Amino acid sequence: MKNYDLVIIGGGAAGMSAALGAYEKGIKDILIIERDVEYGGILEQCIHNGFGLHTFNEELSGPAYAQRCYELIKDTTVEFLYETVVTEIKDDMTLSLSSEKGYDHIKAKAIVMATGCKERSAGAIALQGKRCQGVYTAGCAQKYLNMNGYMVGKKVFILGSGDIGLIMARRMSLEGAKVIGVAELMPYSNGLARNIKQCLEDFNIPLYLSHTVTAVHGTPRLKSITLAEVDGNRQPIESTKQEIECDCLLLSIGLIPENNLLEDLKVELDPRTKGAVVNDQLMTSHEGIFACGNALHVHDLVDFVSMEAKKAGANAADYILNKTVHKHEIKSIPANGIGYMVPQYTSKDQDVEFAFRVRNIYKKANIRVSGGELDKKIYKLSLVPSEMVKVTLTKEELLKAGDTLTWEVVE
Repeated sequence: MKNYDLVIIGGGAAGMSAALGAYEKGIKDILIIERDVEYGGILEQCIHNGFGLHTFNEELSGPAYAQRCYELIKDTTVEFLYETVVTEIKDDMTLSLSSEKGYDHIKAKAIVMATGCKERSAGAIALQGKRCQGVYTAGCAQKYLNMNGYMVGKKVFILGSGDIGLIMARRMSLEGAKVIGVAELMPYSNGLARNIKQCLEDFNIPLYLSHTVTAVHGTPRLKSITLAEVDGNRQPIESTKQEIECDCLLLSIGLIPENNLLEDLKVELDPRTKGAVVNDQLMTSHEGIFACGNALHVHDLVDFVSMEAKKAGANAADYILNKTVHKHEIKSIPANGIGYMVPQYTSKDQDVEFAFRVRNIYKKANIRVSGGELDKKIYKLSLVPSEMVKVTLTKEELLKAGDTLTWEVVE
C-alpha cells in the first residue's frame, strides 16, 4: 500500500488550490485524485467569461481559469491520478480506489475533500408527469452543449434562477434556441445581479418571480409545462396555472455538496449547508480530514473557492508537520436572517474569516455578532441571498466572546 502525506479528492479549482497551499508550506508528497479524464472539474464546461478577477486580476473563461490553476502546480511534485474514484475512506485514513486498472488502496496523513457539488434533479421537487425526454439539469445541458456540441432543445423554459440556469438562458439563445422564460420559486432571483442583466435582460427573457413549474406533459418528448404562481407558503395557486409549450425544461434548482464519503465515515454534516461541520482550520469532525470549496458550502465565485481551498491546503500542511488541532472554543450560531455560518467552530488563537449567506434581500442593514463581552455591528449597504458575505473577526474580538457567537441581520 502506497503512503502519501496529503491526498486531495477532486481535481478542480479547489483541489489544485489546496495542493498549492500545502506545497508552499513544505509538503511535497501530494496526490490529487480526479474521477474525470483531466483536471478542471466543472470549469471545463463553463466556456463563458467571468472567472479570475479576484485571483488573477483578469476575466477568464472556466477552462482558462483551470489552466491557470494547473500552471501554478505543474512544475511541482504534486501528482495527479485521473479516471479514478474514491469509493471509501476508512477511519485510519486508508482510501479505497476504483479505476479501469482495478481496485487499490492508499493511505494518507491528511485528506482534503474538494469534491464539489451535485445538482438537484426533478425527483428532488416531485415534478408531476411522466419521465419524458427533454428535462435536464442546467449543468447537464451545459456539458452537452459546450463539450459535446449537442443542442438539448429549441424551445426552452428554465426553472430556477441559479447562475448556471441564467448562463444557460444566454447560451441557448446565442445558439438559436428560443428561451421562453425563467421561473423562480422565491420572490427574488438566486443568481448574481450581473447574470440577471447579461443573461436575461439583454435578451429580453422574462423572469417569473414567485412562480414554479408544477407538471410536465408529453411522451416520449416534452411538449409543454404547467407554470403557476405560488403563495406566501410557496404553494402553487390553482387559479394562476397556465400551460406553456416547450420541448425542453432546464432545472437550476440548487446545488448540494458531494459528501457521500464523509457520510459513510460518520463525519458531522451541517443540515443547512449539507457540507461538513468545520473549525477555523477547515478541519472536519474527523481529525486530519479537511473540506473546502463547494464540497463545504456553495460559493458564488470560483475565486473564493480557490482562496478557501488554498487555506485548507496550508492548514492540512500544518497538521501534517505539527499535528496541530485547534480547539472548538466558540460555536457560531446563525440566527435571524442568516442561512448558515462557516466555520461553525473556532478557537481564540487567531483572526478568523467567516462566510455566510442571508435568507432575504436587505437594504442598509447591520450584521450583528454577539457573545460574551463582544457585541459588534457591521454595516452593509445591501445584502442578497445570491452573494456570499465574508466577515473577519480579530483575535482580540474573539477573546471577548463566550462559548457561542450569535450572528443575525438587524435592519
